[in-house]
Amino acid sequence: MNKVAIIILNWNGANDTLDCLDSLQKQSYKDFQLVVVDNGSTDDSYKVLSKYQLSHSKNVELIRNPKNFGFAGGVNTGIEWALNGDYEYVALFNNDATADKDWLKNLVDAVKRKNIGISTGLLLHQDGKTIDSTGDWYSTWGLPFPRNRNDKTSNAPAAEMVFSASGGASLYKTEVLRDIGLFDEDFFAYYEDTDISFRAQLAGWKIAYTPDAIAYHKQGETSKKMPGFTVYQTFKNLPLLFIKNVPRGLLLSVGIRFYFAYLLMFANAVAKGSGKMAAKGAWQSIVLGFKAVNQRRDIQKNKRVTTDYIKFMLWRDLPPDQTGLRKLRKLFTGK
Repeated sequence: MNKVAIIILNWNGANDTLDCLDSLQKQSYKDFQLVVVDNGSTDDSYKVLSKYQLSHSKNVELIRNPKNFGFAGGVNTGIEWALNGDYEYVALFNNDATADKDWLKNLVDAVKRKNIGISTGLLLHQDGKTIDSTGDWYSTWGLPFPRNRNDKTSNAPAAEMVFSASGGASLYKTEVLRDIGLFDEDFFAYYEDTDISFRAQLAGWKIAYTPDAIAYHKQGETSKKMPGFTVYQTFKNLPLLFIKNVPRGLLLSVGIRFYFAYLLMFANAVAKGSGKMAAKGAWQSIVLGFKAVNQRRDIQKNKRVTTDYIKFMLWRDLPPDQTGLRKLRKLFTGK
């Protein structure tokens, strides 16, 4: 069997994390190590998790970060631990999720082909009736979004290649991470999983979705604790994702749509009373944008696929949840 490090990030959510760990302990695929990263919790999480580790010392590693490094920085702590060990795969799993017993086995089976570097599964909402995601798309409007969100579980697609894997329940070959680097910590949270998937796609790695790797997710449990957090991260990270990754041949066509959509989203945030956080995020995207331009040079220099391939992999429309943009487009184009 192939060794897997399953990384679970905790921030002030030990009760959820314990349920998560109990579900992972029941995996039918046995060659794994649980790596719990406490991401600077300010409650009693570390104490609770330490007790859990003592009772499961054979397969639980507990790492404590001195502060909250966000999702990207937090999971990087666990990934670096795995890269220093003899692990062929790294799996990421949200602490507010639970896994079907064959979740890990089916992800490993899906990623075994040589050119596949990442696998993702069927992430359902907690009640199991509807879908959280089956991976992610990146659209020709420069906007990423989860595939099949809120569709009925019975409508889950068959196994196929996808553009991006959800960071909440996916498997990465360590070979890929050594090739393209770890998660970009400037993202902190939101779209960092699309960013690393985009970089993998540019480097020639494929991403496989399998409906047999099933997990259940309490959507948005962490972000609910931080008002305005999602708005800030969205306006900060969307431009970074575009600047770093979109190939030169698509910059104009995607860029015109993206910045038009971005401005309309900003206006909508202002109208809904979130203008301050949106402006703060947009300003930070400008500050970080200079660094993103430098990162872009290396990413595009190492591009191993054609721009036509990337274009083929993009979603050729607005994301389904962009109802306002759809209405405005119809007003001008009739479509």
